[in-house]
Amino acid sequence: MSHTADNSKALESEHNRIQNYIDSPENQRQLYRRTLIVVVISQIFGGAGLAAGITVGALIAQDMLGTDRFAGVPTALFTLGSAAAAYLVGRLSQRYGRRYGLAAGFLTGGIGAIGVVISALTNNLLLLFASLLIYGAGSATNLQARYAGTDMANTKQRATAISIAMVSTTFGAVAGPNLVDVMGGFAASIGVPTLAGPFILAATAFILAGLVHLVFLSPDPLLVANGLAAMKRRGKEELSTVNSSDSQRLEGRGIVVGTALMIFTQMVMVGIMTMTPVHMRHHGHNLSEVGMVISIHVAFMYLPSFVTGILVDKVGRTAMAIAAGATLLAAGVFAALAPADSMLFLIIALALLGLGWNFGLICGTALIVDATHPSTRAKTQGTVDVLIALAGATGGAVSGMVVAQSSYATLSLAGGIFSLLLIPVVLWSRYKPISSDS
Repeated sequence: MSHTADNSKALESEHNRIQNYIDSPENQRQLYRRTLIVVVISQIFGGAGLAAGITVGALIAQDMLGTDRFAGVPTALFTLGSAAAAYLVGRLSQRYGRRYGLAAGFLTGGIGAIGVVISALTNNLLLLFASLLIYGAGSATNLQARYAGTDMANTKQRATAISIAMVSTTFGAVAGPNLVDVMGGFAASIGVPTLAGPFILAATAFILAGLVHLVFLSPDPLLVANGLAAMKRRGKEELSTVNSSDSQRLEGRGIVVGTALMIFTQMVMVGIMTMTPVHMRHHGHNLSEVGMVISIHVAFMYLPSFVTGILVDKVGRTAMAIAAGATLLAAGVFAALAPADSMLFLIIALALLGLGWNFGLICGTALIVDATHPSTRAKTQGTVDVLIALAGATGGAVSGMVVAQSSYATLSLAGGIFSLLLIPVVLWSRYKPISSDS
């Protein structure tokens, strides 16, 4: 009985605490700032965990399988795992708040990274594949954490909040690949295969990111946003009824366009990025050179975010979506034409690839946030991220097969041309009907 009473008191206390933020604009501003700080710290850790695995995942599979044909399988597996995790983290966040949803996702990703280390130590291919699926939870959660900063943001702050979260990821994401040699040496010193070293870093980073959310993300920004939205909805019930048809039409278009934008950019980016380390190793580049190229790529995925966020707000969603397609096309052309021994050309190609992805993700994320209501936002975001992860899985799986049957240049050029499909989708969005008479 006392245990039940304690739980009731705890729930009542949390409800009263959330209500204090709903009733106070000043508390809301403080919560917005505090949430961004928590997201920044967790994204630094999460970025390190994500990038370390990206750098050597394909190389571990290549060593175990003895062939390049399935070198894209690791990326496909952890992106498939991230698809399942995105769905579950979205549902958990909608029901219990961002705090528990994001903490659970990061901690699960950390467990998966530990599994990868054990599989490399025991040369167990089945365990490697299973662990990569679980490791994908960290990738999905790192991506979904960008939404947490938008929960308490107004319409003029959303792109900026997204960009701050993504810039923060840069610090860990750039450090991760550049620590490949250091972590490889550490792994060897404790009797673990060198390539598994970065996954030791990934496990530590994901677990720390999860703990940061669990300890510091309180009160939960999504629960406060839900309360605010419910209060506003009650005050505008009649107006909502009059405009419900137009609102639903706008929301549907925004979700479709935002989702398509992120799917195309994710598929192209993952496909080319996955095979770049394998391509480089085939042409005599060492592991530190691979790490440098990937770290620059990841830097361009995240570091321009703050400027991108401003551009998305000032220049507009449509212009930045078209810029994403054009930049990815340039990346594909550069990668296809790059001499195999030219670090400069590979760096330029992978930098453009990261930048195009950055444009697409921030623009698409802003469209999704604009088009959703707090009462369903996390669930919708989780579903959208499932589709993004599946697109990444497709890109990762197909990339190895395309290169095995043709070449890295063919893969890169095909990816660049595919990215042009963004343009008709965006143009369609510009002519959506919005009048109540339509």
